Amino acid sequence: LGIHALLIVTVTLSPVTAAAWIENKVTGEDAYPPLWDLAPENLLDFPIKDNKIVINAWNYQERLGVYKSLLNSSAKFFSAFGPQNIGNILWGLPLQYGWQFRTGRLADHSGVTSCGYEDGDLLCQSVRSWWSCMNYYLAVIPFLGAVEAGLFGQLPFEVEILPPEERKDDFCYSVADCWSRMPKLMDDWKAFFEVNNVTFFSLYPATFSSIQLDDALGLMWKAHVTSIAYALPKFQDSLKYLSDPEADFGEDWSNAVDFIGATHLSTDLLTVNNFQALLPPRMLVAEDVFPSISGFSPQQNEVLVSLSNLHKANKLTGGWLLKLWQKAMSTEAGRKIGRKLIESLTLS
Repeated sequence: LGIHALLIVTVTLSPVTAAAWIENKVTGEDAYPPLWDLAPENLLDFPIKDNKIVINAWNYQERLGVYKSLLNSSAKFFSAFGPQNIGNILWGLPLQYGWQFRTGRLADHSGVTSCGYEDGDLLCQSVRSWWSCMNYYLAVIPFLGAVEAGLFGQLPFEVEILPPEERKDDFCYSVADCWSRMPKLMDDWKAFFEVNNVTFFSLYPATFSSIQLDDALGLMWKAHVTSIAYALPKFQDSLKYLSDPEADFGEDWSNAVDFIGATHLSTDLLTVNNFQALLPPRMLVAEDVFPSISGFSPQQNEVLVSLSNLHKANKLTGGWLLKLWQKAMSTEAGRKIGRKLIESLTLS
C-alpha cells in the first residue's frame, strides 16, 4: 500500500520535460512570481539605515527581492543551462513563494488583522500565517547563509532583517543572530552557497556537469528539508487558523518534500512551473472534499489525494516508507533511473 501510494504521488507530481514545457508556451510574465519585475534587483536597492541594509521580510515585495538577489548573484553559475537564468536551481524557492502569495496563503487567517488582503495591506505577510512563517525559513535563512558564504562578495554594509510585530523569538534577523540560534540551518545553507565548495560554485560554467548539478541539488534539498523540519513544530499552533483541509494539506505537503528532495528533483524555472500547475489554485475551505473539489482540475484533485495517501502511509509505517525511498535514491544512478521512470510514466 505504501509503495503504491508513493508511486502514485511521484508519477502525479512529476514535471514534464523542458521541451514539452516550451511547446506548451508557458512563457512570459506568468512564468515568474507576481510582481517579480518590481522587486529589488540587488542588496543595495534595499533601504540603508545606520550603515545597515535593512530588509522588511514581512513585506511580499521585499522578501521577493531577497530571492531575486539570490537568483541574480548566482546566475553566472547556471549560464550553460539556458538563457535568462532559466536553469538556475534556486527558482523553486521564489516560485513557491509566489504561488503562496497568489493563492492567499500568506495573509492573516486568524481574522484579527487585514494583513495580506486587498482591503488592507495586500503586500503584508502575516506572522499569523502558517505558510508565511514556514516560508521565512526558506527565504531569510538561505539568504543569510549566502551572505555568510560570500555569494554577494564583500558587502559595504551589514544586513539586518526587521522583526515581525509578534513572535519575535521564533525568528532570527542577522547572520550573527542566526548562527547563534540555529547553527545547523545556517551551516547547511552556507554549505550550498559556499564559494569555494567543491560542488559547483568554484567551477567554471563550461565544466559544470550533470554529476556536479546532482551534487548541488543534493546540498540544496538537504538544507531545504532541514529548514522545514526545524520550522514545523515551531509553527504547529498556527495551523489552527486554517480550515481542516488546508491544515492537512500543509502537513501533507511538508511530508512530500522529504520524498521529493530525496530524488534531487531539479528546481529550475521550467520544471517548477509545470509542477506548480498541479497545486491547489486557492486555499482549501471546510467544504472541500477531494477528489471532487469544484473548480480544481482532475489532476489537482488527484495530487491532493496522493499527498494525503503518502503522508498516511509514511505515518502508518513509522517513517519506514521514507527511509526505504531514501535508500533507493541514495546513489546518483538510482536517482537518475527513478527520474527517467517517473518522466516516462508521466509523458505516457
